[in-house]
Amino acid sequence: MNTDPQSYELLLVPEFTEGDGTAEGGTAGALRSALVVATGKTGASGYPRYVGDGMEADIDPETRAVEAVLVDGAELDYGLSVRVAPAG
Repeated sequence: MNTDPQSYELLLVPEFTEGDGTAEGGTAGALRSALVVATGKTGASGYPRYVGDGMEADIDPETRAVEAVLVDGAELDYGLSVRVAPAG
């Protein structure tokens, strides 16, 4: 039985310098969001693959870390990152 989450909300956010704090928590600073759902497949990173709303990501279900991601079929530009939205 698979107990991995079936969906996540991903946030495309600008990276900030260490200590700025504005990239932490909430969804207010997101440039884009996407609801991604499990495909039942494992990505190249070895973690479950999720897709939806133009994003494709391998997500570690234990840490909620995005291990690999494509946005609209392309890698992220420098200065951008993707993270899982806070639960709730």
